[in-house]
Amino acid sequence: MDLHLPSWDISLQGLMDPESGNNKTAVAEFILLGLVQSEKLQSVVFVLFLFVYLVTDGGNLSILTATLVEPKLHTPMYFFLGNLSVLDVGCITVTVPSMLGRLLSHKRTVSYGACLTQLFFFHLLAGMDCFLLTAMAYDRFLAICRPLTYSTRMNQAVQWILVAVSWACAFINALTHTIALTTLKFCGPNEVNHFYCDLPQLFQLSCSSTQLNELLLFAACFIMAGVAMVLIITSYIHVAAVVLQIHSVEGRKKAFSTCGSHLTVVCLFYGTGIFNYMRLGSVEASDKDKGVGVFNTVINPMLNPLIYSLRNPDVQGALWRVLVGRESLT
Repeated sequence: MDLHLPSWDISLQGLMDPESGNNKTAVAEFILLGLVQSEKLQSVVFVLFLFVYLVTDGGNLSILTATLVEPKLHTPMYFFLGNLSVLDVGCITVTVPSMLGRLLSHKRTVSYGACLTQLFFFHLLAGMDCFLLTAMAYDRFLAICRPLTYSTRMNQAVQWILVAVSWACAFINALTHTIALTTLKFCGPNEVNHFYCDLPQLFQLSCSSTQLNELLLFAACFIMAGVAMVLIITSYIHVAAVVLQIHSVEGRKKAFSTCGSHLTVVCLFYGTGIFNYMRLGSVEASDKDKGVGVFNTVINPMLNPLIYSLRNPDVQGALWRVLVGRESLT
């Protein structure tokens, strides 16, 4: 693939892909159009996203610190929650700082290699998020439905195995999509109607057939999201059946509180993910895709620590001790 040829070199037009329909050479870089075009609005977007980035990192790192230093939170549920905080920090860091840099420098171009690198890490972290949320649902199932054997079925070794297997599956998924993308030819135009590199937007720019790539993306999402959602729904059907049998109102409230936080995060994650990646045959870029991208990479990572801390007195108490240095009022 002649990806390093300058786009203005017309001497190599004979090597161009006939499917492109235009005499253009292979592109070596993409232009990310970003969220807004107005310079005044770009300044507003820069300040807003910088603030959100700092708040998101601060919130997730606080959750991670609390789960590490607070002995009361050294349980499987908070072990997975700490891992989720790491993923949220990684997800927003893969996309937002580069966008802020482009807004600051007024340079919207990104090299082909940098675009693929961003895409790989974004899908690695998103895939890991998918598997981790499933592991968290399994943990809640064991804790509520199998309490007598919970400590042995969800011991430290099992926790690390679940995380390691999740990373391995997410790595394979991200690598598969990245390698598949390198088989496509890009000969112009090279404008990506988004603020980061992602598969649906890059498919639109290819001058070769993307049918196999789209089928691969749809199949991977169907398998990953489909299997994960079936496991999560099955787990919570059993959880709901057990919780409804609890006679204590306080006991039911506590059980629904911990499960409710996880279910809220699951609905936000899968709702936006399905809309973004499981629209087979959709090749039209729109502001809706940008909105979903903002939700996936910015809003979700920012909301996750709020959801878990607002609904969980244990996390609130630990955060209070970590951040303020006082004993929790709870």
